[in-house]
This record gives sequence, C-alpha cells and structure tokens, in this order.
Amino acid sequence: MNANTDFRMPARRFTATAAATVLAAGPMVLAGAGSAHASADHGRASAVVLRTGLDVSLLNKTVNVPLAVSLNEVRAPRSAERTALTARLDGVDGGQPFSVLRADVASAKATVSASGAEASTNLTHARIHVPGLPLLSLIEVGQVTSKATCEAGRKPAASATLLGGVTVLGKKVTLTVGGPTEVKVPGVGEVRIDFSKTRTTSRTAAASALELHVSVNPLKLNVADVEGTLTLGSVTCESPSAAPASAPASAPASVSAPDTKPQGAPAKSGLAETGGTSTTPFVVGAAVVLLAAGGAAVALGRRHRS
Repeated sequence: MNANTDFRMPARRFTATAAATVLAAGPMVLAGAGSAHASADHGRASAVVLRTGLDVSLLNKTVNVPLAVSLNEVRAPRSAERTALTARLDGVDGGQPFSVLRADVASAKATVSASGAEASTNLTHARIHVPGLPLLSLIEVGQVTSKATCEAGRKPAASATLLGGVTVLGKKVTLTVGGPTEVKVPGVGEVRIDFSKTRTTSRTAAASALELHVSVNPLKLNVADVEGTLTLGSVTCESPSAAPASAPASAPASVSAPDTKPQGAPAKSGLAETGGTSTTPFVVGAAVVLLAAGGAAVALGRRHRS
C-alpha cells in the first residue's frame, strides 16, 4: 500500500506539471505572434554658440590660413549640453595662441524626447577677435540667445533675442530684424550683420542670432586680410515623426458558398459543427500530454504490481 502511494504521487505531479507547461506556453506563443510595436523617431536638435568660416591671409597674401572654428557644438538625438568660455587658434598672430572668443557665459544645449526636440544657446558679455586686430574686438554683445522648438503635433518655432548694447569695430550700433546692418570703419574694414534670421517648415525650425559677413584689412598693410562669415547662436530642430498607426486586422470577407455538395460528401462536418479557435491546437496538445502521462502512470503501476 505504501509502495503504491509513493508511486502515484510522482505520477500525479508529473501529469500536472506537463499540463501546466503546455497550457502556459500557448498564450505566450500567441502573444508573441500577435503583438508588434512601431518605434517612433524622437526628432533631432543641434546648437552651436560660434561657427566661423574665415580666410586669413598673412604677409601680403603669401600665407593663407583658414579659420574654421565651431565652439560648443552639440547634437542630439542624445540629450547634450556643453559650456565653454574661450576658443583658441594656434599658428595665427605670429605663432601665438589666438583667442577667437571670450565670454562670461557661452552655452549650447540640445534635447530630444518622444514629445519633441529643442535647441538653445546663450552668450553673455562676449567679445570676438580676428587676426590683425589684437586690441580691437570685431564685435561685442551684452547677451544674445537663440531657441528652436519642435513639439510633436505643433508648428515648430524659432526665435533669437538680443539684450544690451552691440559694438562693432569699436562703434556702437543698433541692429534691426528687418535687414542687414552695415558697419564701415576706414582703415580697418567693414562688417555686415544680419540679426535674428529664422526659418520654419512643417517639421523643422532654425535660427541664428547673429550672422556677420566680415572683410578686414587693417590700414591696408596686408598684415592680416580676413574675409568670410561668422555665426553666433545657431540652432536647429526637427519634430518627431508620427508613429505609424497599427491597423486592426481586417476580418476576411464573408462569402456565401452555393448550396451544392460533391457526390458522396457527408451531410455535416464535425469541424463545422464544433468550430475551431486559435487556442484549439494548445487544448489538443494538453490533452495529448495528459493522455501520455496517464498511460505512462498506468504502465509503471502495472510493472510495480507485477
């Protein structure tokens, strides 16, 4: 009696475990096959405090040195923020390190998320220098900021603001949004400035706080002939793309078959009577496992008795 009891308990446990395994696996397989997740683009953003594209000619244009500097340039999809105060260019100004920008604050920030993308810059008490003018700033600004925002489902926006005074080649100037401001200093050079240039589309926005077109040749001595462009506070963004909506599975169209039967076909079909669902294979599988486990238990029991 004790031997039979010891045998039946493992057999029952095996049967229950096998059935639970099959029934648990069925829904997991169905869930994996029927679910699909579309990943949406989170957009893009970039920001740079200062970007230069200047050609510097030294010694009566016998030596050309490109001055291409990007200060505090950040790009996202990954959220990023960076702050720096000075940028230097070696090999110019007699081989001495040359400071292009000095500022109390020079920051650029770019962030992206599922809800939108944003970029911004902040430049405070900034002084920009070019070769050939070691004591005279090309431009000085109190504070200039720029911002581009691209939120999902909303129209993108871009803006730039200027606070405090602006001095160009030693002259105080007033900048206007409507058009460029030209500053000419005899014996030094000329600068054309565009303030707050913005553009937007259905998904993008961009702004530059200040764009300078520079032509400098101090006293016409050809000590340093500087020409090119310089941009302060450049930002761009692109809004997230909408995730494609998952279309519901369309049910097959119902087509009524003509009331005709092949010769010798049965009047009714058992499958048509009972019907079938997506879980039918798992129920059948569980039943087969239970039958197999029960048969194994009976066979082992008979061997034990014999």
